Parts: sequence; structure tokens; C-alpha cells
Amino acid sequence: MAGRGPGMVPMEIKFTPAAKNVLQASEEEAHQLGHNYVGSEHLLLGLLREHGAALVVLKNFQADPSNIRSEVIRMISDTSEDHQPVSAAVGGGSSATKIPTLEEYGTNLTKLAEEGKLDPVVGRQNQVDRVVQILGRRTKNNPCLIGEPGVGKTAIAEGLAQRIAAGNVPETIDGKTVITLDMGLLVAGTKYRGEFEERLKKLMDEVKQNGEIILFLDEVHTLVGAGAAEGAIGAANILKPALARGELQCIGATTIDEYRKHIEKDPALERRFQPVKVPEPTVDETIGILKGLRERYEIHHKVRYTDESLIAAARLSYQYISDRFLPDKAIDLVDEAGSLVRLRNAQLPDEAKELEMKLKEIMAEKNEAIRSQDFEKAGALRGEEVELKSEIMSLVDKSKEMSKAAVDSGESPGPTVTEADVQHIVSSWTGVPVEKVTVDESSRLLAMESSLHRRIVGQDEAVTAISRAIRRARVGLRDPRRPIASFIFAGPTGVGKSELAKALAAYYYGSPEAMVRLDMSEFMEKHTVAKLVGSPPGYVGYAEGGQLTEAIRRRPYAVVLFDEVEKAHPDVFNMMLQILDDGRLTDSKGRTVDFKNSLIIMTSNVGSGVIEKGGRQLGFAGDGGGDGGYGMIKNMVEEMKRYFRPEFLNRLDEMIVFRQLTKMEVKEIAGIMLAEVTGRIGGKGIGLQVTERFKELVVEQGFDPSYGARPLRRAIMRLLEDTLTDKMLAGEICAGDSVIVDADGDGNVVVVGRRSAGLPDLKSPAFTV
Repeated sequence: MAGRGPGMVPMEIKFTPAAKNVLQASEEEAHQLGHNYVGSEHLLLGLLREHGAALVVLKNFQADPSNIRSEVIRMISDTSEDHQPVSAAVGGGSSATKIPTLEEYGTNLTKLAEEGKLDPVVGRQNQVDRVVQILGRRTKNNPCLIGEPGVGKTAIAEGLAQRIAAGNVPETIDGKTVITLDMGLLVAGTKYRGEFEERLKKLMDEVKQNGEIILFLDEVHTLVGAGAAEGAIGAANILKPALARGELQCIGATTIDEYRKHIEKDPALERRFQPVKVPEPTVDETIGILKGLRERYEIHHKVRYTDESLIAAARLSYQYISDRFLPDKAIDLVDEAGSLVRLRNAQLPDEAKELEMKLKEIMAEKNEAIRSQDFEKAGALRGEEVELKSEIMSLVDKSKEMSKAAVDSGESPGPTVTEADVQHIVSSWTGVPVEKVTVDESSRLLAMESSLHRRIVGQDEAVTAISRAIRRARVGLRDPRRPIASFIFAGPTGVGKSELAKALAAYYYGSPEAMVRLDMSEFMEKHTVAKLVGSPPGYVGYAEGGQLTEAIRRRPYAVVLFDEVEKAHPDVFNMMLQILDDGRLTDSKGRTVDFKNSLIIMTSNVGSGVIEKGGRQLGFAGDGGGDGGYGMIKNMVEEMKRYFRPEFLNRLDEMIVFRQLTKMEVKEIAGIMLAEVTGRIGGKGIGLQVTERFKELVVEQGFDPSYGARPLRRAIMRLLEDTLTDKMLAGEICAGDSVIVDADGDGNVVVVGRRSAGLPDLKSPAFTV
């Protein structure tokens, strides 16, 4: 219609004489209308003056150029007295023409509320009423919402916008518009000094002229220093006079820490804002908030939420996620649970999965054929690929239709988020098993003692006490405000105190790494106590945090072992009082660390002398039976009371006394240790068995009632590991060999060599593994 140019486009496109005439005519039109800019409306008027292709197009559409010109001039005259571009007014109403800067750098919350695009605000009536009350003042009518991250400060501003949109506000703010200002957008692109101030001044002029604008500054602390280049004035200093005189109504929102760090340091700015405290909602209030938001999340995820799932989200997030705040953490749980259920139900049908695998194979063959330039084969495979894709799409569509029909008919409720889904998300976030106890886990918990005894020989009282505490915690009958349990293991060295803590971490918590171990001999000096919670501000290492608090923040579900606790400085026990009683500890940065899902175990050698004497310190019988055991425990408690303060001992759940190991128990431990050596050497391809005589030799040389099982490990290292090491280095034992370790009548170790040398049957009762 307008003709075509040459096929080749030059690097620099020049204006034709007709285009230059249009631009010149547009400038003349703008000058005649008294405008200091050339906008799209002026370009249209210029096109109408030039007799060219544009007029031909308009006439083909039977449009009258003179009528168009009259209509454009009428629209220009109807715009604001500021002569802003008419394009800003098209479809935007009169308000858009008066506040173009605000529309560019802000978001109209009232308009979003009228369109129903904001989430419903449940509760918070007191805070919204307080904000309305402050906005009604003559001067300093600027509320500042202060609260922890995630408690709903922004939601209060949205709630105010919804009230205004619904007309449910006093006449003092009726008809006003809430606009949230993006400070980052306002600062962006201001390269030269004065640009930011000019932009902000223009924005303030628009607010003053309109008179019906309420600015919402989320993260209001960003005002301090915003745009303050060298020699420039910051945003806060520009806004202060208008805020004080009441010319600018502003709602701020910031966290407690940021308010203290930025706003309080500027008293002139602080006095212009009236603080409104936004507390964290209770669990019951959070449940109400979740029920109010339920419909929005159901529409987004295309799932249904049961009441139980919402209640579980509020309660479990409160109990297990301690470093965040309600309702934000509960809403995140609900959101992710909906995503989980939707993904679970969005998987391909089984038939489609098979076709998908076949499709991948065909595509790989096709690409290989193209690389080898076998285009005939590639074309045939391309046809198969198209057919398979069509089949997969039809299967997916059919599955969706069947699911939709089942939901519509009421036969199936559709994908539903249940309490178990929320529990699964909490477990994946925290590592704490909060799902209901399964049948397999029940039997595992009931058999916990026998499982621990495979690694811990003797010490029935300690194993039973630990197992009871774990069962109590897993079923949910323990006090949720305290740690799972807190014990002090007292007894002589080498009887299994630390080993029981390691066994518990490996058996129940799933990994030997699920243990925070602190050797209290490192905290003997007063200045080392700070290492637990972090150095004070101004000291070296402040940014690193504390050894204990950082470990628990990363892994809250773990065994915390304070090894040889009696060696610690007395100030350590003062710090441990709140851990044992309330399950919490505050680090050097003011953050609260949660110990409610930790198992606290302390080991101590205090009173070991009483055990070695058989509990005869206070005159009780020392035969190990009857009152002798009771006397030993009583004497141990007396020793503990002399060493530890009453307020420390009184917070412990139980003090467990480990008794000395008997020779039979040491023999059992020898079997466990020898099995470990057998496993290690088996990893090198060498089979190992030991005879009963060798085991008796190890026990004979490694048994010492005063030192427990540690001498046994040294005996095994000396008698077995050193002997095998020498044989392997000498080439007498190689990978693929099987050896038997025996002892002769003089107590010397004898190693019988390879299977080819006519070894006895390794499965004979005379030999043990």
C-alpha cells in the first residue's frame, strides 16, 4: 500500500524529506499549543498536515483527517493544566495525568485493591485503626510500622488500601490513594548530581498538588542516605520539612533492628514518624490468617487445603522453625506444600512415561543420523518423533480430562494438601522428623535398647534412660519448651560415656555427624567462655559467631555432647542454665538459638574414685548387689553436689552413673573392636579371623578396671594391627589371602598364612570372627 524499498537495509537509515516535514510540523503544533515537548499526539497532528502515505491509509479506512485533528486537540485541552503527554491520560483516568512521576516510580495499592489483586488481610484491626488515627492528625501524621521480618507490616498497608477501596474508613482519609514508592527505582539512573533531588522534588510537588496521596515507604530506613552522593542532600533530609508540616502523608515500615540502626540515629527524622508496633501474631491468629488466604493459594496451585493442613502449618512452624516469624513462615509452608502436591499430581501417566523414554531414544538416533549425514534415516525418524509427541500429548490431555471430570462429578476431590504434606516440608527444612510414627519406626523405637547394646556393652541404666527420652520425644509427650532430654553421664574413664552419645547419633539421628561435640577442656579459662556464643562486638572473631550457637543453628536436631564437663570454667555452667531449662541461648549478635530439638549429654569423671572403691565411701556394702548399688549412686550424687552447684544439677533430667566394666563385658567389647579391624582389613581384600585363644590374650593384656576399655584398644593395636602391618609390608600377606590370628601357650601371636598352605576350615567352631 505504501510501497516497498530495496531488499538491502543500509547501516544508517536517513530521514526522507517527507519524514523531516512531519517532524517539523509536529514541533510547530507543539509550539502553537504552548507545550515544551513533542509527544505522540503532536506527531499525529504533524502526520495529518503532510500529504503522504499516512493520509492515504486513513482515507482507505474511511477516516476523516479533519475530525481526527479536532478530536486530538480536544483531548489535549482536557488534560491537566501541567500539559503532561496525552498518552499518560489515555485509559488512566484523571489521576494518572496529575501524578505521572508517582505512577512511574510507585504502585497504586488502592487501585490494586479495587481490582481485587491484593491478598485479604485477616486480623490486624488494632494496627490498621492506629494507622488511620495517626493519619488523621494535622501535623506529623506519619505512622511507622515497626516489627520483626515477616509479621505482616506490608499487609497492614495493603489492609488500609482495601479499607479505602471499600469505603470503610473515616472521612479524614476517605477517597485517598495509597501508593507504595520504590526507592530503588527512584534512585536508579541518576548519574549526575541533582538528578535524584530533582526527581524527588517533582514527586513531592505532585503529592502536594493532588492532596489525596498517602505514600507507603516499605523499608523506610533506605531513605537515610538514599541518593546522597558527595555534596548532595539525602532523601530523608529533603522529606523532613514536608513530613513535619503535614504536607506529605507517609506510612513507613521497617524492622526493629533497622529502625534502631538508621532511624533512631537521626532524631530529627525519628520525631516526624509515630511508631506503631506490629507484634508477631499468635498461633490461633495465624490459623485465621491462613484460612483467609486459603482460596488464593488453592486457585494458584489448583489444589485443596484441608483445615488440618493449615492448623499443622501454624503449629509446626511455631514449634520447629525458630529463626523466622509468624505468619510468614506458616504461609511459606502452605505455599510449598501446595507446590509439592501439584508437582506430585502433574507427573506423566505411566504409558506416557514409556513413550517419553522411546522419544528420547529416537531423538538421539535422529541426531546421530544427521551427524553422519544420513538424511533419509533422519527424515524417517523425524516422522516417528512427531507421531510420538502427538501420542504423548493426547495421553496427557486425556489424563487431565479424566481428572477434571472426576473432580466436577464429586467422585474425587482432586489434589489435596494434607497434614502429612506439611509435616514432610517441615522435616525437609529442619531435619527434624515430625511425621507421624510409622509401624516400622514404632518397632524400631521399642527395640532401641537392644540396638544400642550391639555397640554399648553393659550400662543398662544409661541405655534405658536414653531410649525412654527418645521415645517420649518422638511420640510427642515431652515438654515442647525444653530440650528432648538432658543427662549427665558420670563414671570412670573408658566405660562408654562418649561412645553411647556417638551410638545414639548414628542410630536414631541417622548419622554419626549429627552430633555437636565440645571438649570442655578447651573452655577452662574465663576468656574462652565467649567462644560458645561468639565474641562481643568490637573483638576479633565477632562476625564468625559462636562454636555452639552456630552449630545448632545449622543443625538443630542433634546430640550436643559436652565432654568432660567438670573441666570447664564455672561461667560455662551459668550459660548452660537457660539451655537446660528453656531450651534457648542468645548469641553475641542477639539471635536466639533453639535447643528444643536437641539432646543434651554431659560426661564427667567426677566421683569415679567412689566407683573404683565400690561405693564404700559412706560405709555401704561393696559387693555390687542389694544396697551396694544404691550406696554407690548416693555417694556419686554427693560427690556431684560438692562439685556442681544445685541450680545446675536441679535442671538435669537424670544423672546416670556408669559402673566399671567386668572382665566378661571387656571380652564382649573386644569382639566388637576385633570386628572393626576385620572390616578395615577386609576392605583391602584380605580375610581375617581370630581364635578364641587370641581373644583371651587380648582381654588379659587389655583389661584394667581403673581405665575401662581404652587399654583394650591399645592391646588390639599392639597385638593385632602391628603384627598384620609387619606381615603386609614383608609381602607375607597380600590381597586375596585369608589369615588366622592365634596365640601360643607363651602368649605370643601366631599368624597362619594363606589358604593355599592348607589352612583349617575357616568356618570351624574353633575360630571366631
